[in-house]
Amino acid sequence: MFRTFALSENQLKQKHTMETISRRSALKRMGLLVAGAACMGMPALTACENKTKKRIILYFTGTGNCLYVARQLADEHTELLSIPQLVKQGRYTFEADEIGIVYPVYGHMPPNMVREFIKKAHLEAGYKFAILTYGNRKCSSVEIWDDVSRKAGCPFDYITTMIMVDNWLPNFDMNEQIKIDKHIPESLERIRTDLAAQRRWHEPVTELERQQHAGFLQASGVNPETGFLLHSQDAFTITDACIGCGICTEVCPRGNYELTSTGVKTEGACEFCFACIHNCPQKAILFKQMKEVNPNARYRNEHVSLWSIKEANHQKL
Repeated sequence: MFRTFALSENQLKQKHTMETISRRSALKRMGLLVAGAACMGMPALTACENKTKKRIILYFTGTGNCLYVARQLADEHTELLSIPQLVKQGRYTFEADEIGIVYPVYGHMPPNMVREFIKKAHLEAGYKFAILTYGNRKCSSVEIWDDVSRKAGCPFDYITTMIMVDNWLPNFDMNEQIKIDKHIPESLERIRTDLAAQRRWHEPVTELERQQHAGFLQASGVNPETGFLLHSQDAFTITDACIGCGICTEVCPRGNYELTSTGVKTEGACEFCFACIHNCPQKAILFKQMKEVNPNARYRNEHVSLWSIKEANHQKL
């Protein structure tokens, strides 16, 4: 009985040892698997957590301010798209994690082309932002864009303004405007911080600003539903200083200028963006009915080339 019991005990010990080795082996193998997964899988997990957001920025520019802002808010994963080019292509559907729009306010309102674009656009994004640049007074510009975009079925999560050089030649001397510190770097940093946090906020509008906009509409007679939509043949004249370089035909977002056998002709609905008058190297384009503070001064954002303006606006390529 004793021998039989001892044998059974040895067998049990051997079995226990084998089970222990098996468990140790299994744990070791499991550890190797976990380590391998950490080496191979963790970067993938981290990549998922830190997935790069796709951002699209739509912009409208006449003298480069908004193109400069759009570039400053972009990174290597951002797609910058010119609204005049999109309109020419008939492209209105966009999808990204974030979609932004940058445009200058004219009389506190969006350019007519931007207004009409957003009515047709379908922007599929979890976060939409709008940056409105102005030179003197912003007044109700934030509320106006909120109203326009909401009526278009495309409300924006974040709307703010940013002061830049004012290119309105009838009221301002460009040589003096560029000397004014408008705290552009600080504004850009504020906006970058807000966008990084996907802040959902509309810059407040005061009652005084609303009254100022109402007063402007009454005094100017501008239609609030269209904004500054004029006829270029009524607004501008081309003088004998014109050398036929054709720059005006390339920078106008509506393609209103044409080189003919008898000189440059202009005709068509005009945004009053002043791309033509500011970018003419001969200063051969003048207002028909308005005087300038300094007819010898012109402006283009110092960080934006003439080629970039052409690339953004050329309608005849």
